[in-house]
Amino acid sequence: MKQNFIKRLLTSVILLIILFIVIYSDSFIFVLSLFIVGFLVCLEFNTILIKLVGNLYLPSKKFNSKFLILMWIPFIYMFFIFCFLSFDIYKMKGPTFFLFIISICFFSDIGGYIFGKVIGGKKLTKISPNKTISGSIGSFVFSLIPIILFTKLDHLEIELDLYGIIFSLLISLVSQFGDLLISYLKRKAKIKDTGKILPGHGGILDRVDGIIIAIPFSYFLIKIF
Repeated sequence: MKQNFIKRLLTSVILLIILFIVIYSDSFIFVLSLFIVGFLVCLEFNTILIKLVGNLYLPSKKFNSKFLILMWIPFIYMFFIFCFLSFDIYKMKGPTFFLFIISICFFSDIGGYIFGKVIGGKKLTKISPNKTISGSIGSFVFSLIPIILFTKLDHLEIELDLYGIIFSLLISLVSQFGDLLISYLKRKAKIKDTGKILPGHGGILDRVDGIIIAIPFSYFLIKIF
């Protein structure tokens, strides 16, 4: 557990550093990175889909239009919703605010892992046996760390007040939902990880499963408030 946590923590730190460089380098590099991540996520998600509905296409070796349409859904979502809204947030609120949202998801994930492993306890849901109530609480607690760190930046337009706390908790909630959703699909497809590229996490989708849901939701919150 300790060794895996260290791998997970180091991977998260390295990814945050890479993200920091990408976000503050150039808008072109930012958009290019979004498309690369989006493409990799689609490939990994389709691996799950093939396992889930492969019996409609693979055994017979015949073309199946329904299966083809299903495989296009991740591409439509990632490129026309996730990437578009990510860039819109980037241009509308600035790179620091975008980093703030990603940090909430990262810390939420780390908090859930720590509380879940150390405290354990009652299972959160049957969808994912490894998720616990204590882990979910840990996610909410750790999701408040970024707002404490980022409120020192005057241009962020977010403070450690009721709005900022609610915003962070809601992003954590949606991020956890994204994690549960992908966990459920992986369990149905009998896949542990979507890949092996990230030590302690698995694939790209294993790392950004909460983020790809949290970004569109955060855009919704920004527009409302």
